[in-house]
Amino acid sequence: MEVWFYLFLFLAGSLGGFFSGLLGIGGGIIMFPLLFYLPPILGFDPITVKHITGLTMIQGFFASLSAVLFYKKERLVRKTLALTFGFSLFFSSLLGALFSKGTSDKSLLFIFGLLAFVASVLMFIPRSYLKDELTEDKVEFHKPTAVLTGIFIGFLLGMVGQGGAFIIIPILLYVLKIPFRVALGSTLAIGLFSATAGLAGKIATGQVPFYMVLPLILGAIPSARFGSYVAKKTRVQFLRWILALIICATAVKIWSDIF
Repeated sequence: MEVWFYLFLFLAGSLGGFFSGLLGIGGGIIMFPLLFYLPPILGFDPITVKHITGLTMIQGFFASLSAVLFYKKERLVRKTLALTFGFSLFFSSLLGALFSKGTSDKSLLFIFGLLAFVASVLMFIPRSYLKDELTEDKVEFHKPTAVLTGIFIGFLLGMVGQGGAFIIIPILLYVLKIPFRVALGSTLAIGLFSATAGLAGKIATGQVPFYMVLPLILGAIPSARFGSYVAKKTRVQFLRWILALIICATAVKIWSDIF
C-alpha cells in the first residue's frame, strides 16, 4: 500500500508541476484538491488539511523554481515587480503561517474558498489581449499598490499554505495591469517568496510530513519545465480560460464542502 501511495504522490506532484509551468501557478490550486479528496477515494488514509498545506508549500516551491528559470530565459520575469510584491508577501505570509497553527481546518478551508472565489470573479472580467506578448523590459506598474496588496494577500496565503499564484495572477492582470505572459513568469518568481516564508512557518509549527515530500518534488521539477515549454507554444486567450475554469471549479468544490 505504501508503494502505491508514494506513486500517487509522485503523479500528483507531476500534475501540479505541469500546471505550474503552463499557467504560472505554484500548484496549490491543483494540489490541494488532489491531496484532500483523492486519498480516501483511492483507499488511502486521509491527509489532514494542515499537512496538505505544508506539502503544497514544498511542492509549489520546487515547481516554481523549475518553471521560473525557463520564463527568465524568455525575458518574461519582471524583476522589480517580483521583488516588490515578493518581499511584501514574504513577511506577511510567514506571519500567516505561524498564526494558522491555532486555526481550525474549517476556517482554513473557508479562507481558501474565499480567495479562490475572488480570483475566479476577476478572471472572468473581459480584458484586451493587445499587450500580452510584451517582454518584461516594456512593463511598468504602480509600486505602492503592489506593496499593499502583497501584504494583505500574503497573510491569508500563509494561513492556507499556498504560494498564491491562483490569486496573484488575477491581481497582476486586473489590478496592476501586467501583460499575461509577464504575469505568469513574474508570479512564479513572486511565489518563491511567499512559498519560502510560508514553508518556514509550516516547518516551524510541525505541519510538514517529510516522508511524503520526496515523491512530490521528484514529480514536480521536470513536469514544471515541460509545462513552461507548452505554455510558450500556446495562445494567451486559451491559457487564460484554462486558468479561469480551474480556479472557478476549485472554488465551487470547496464552497460545496464548506456548506
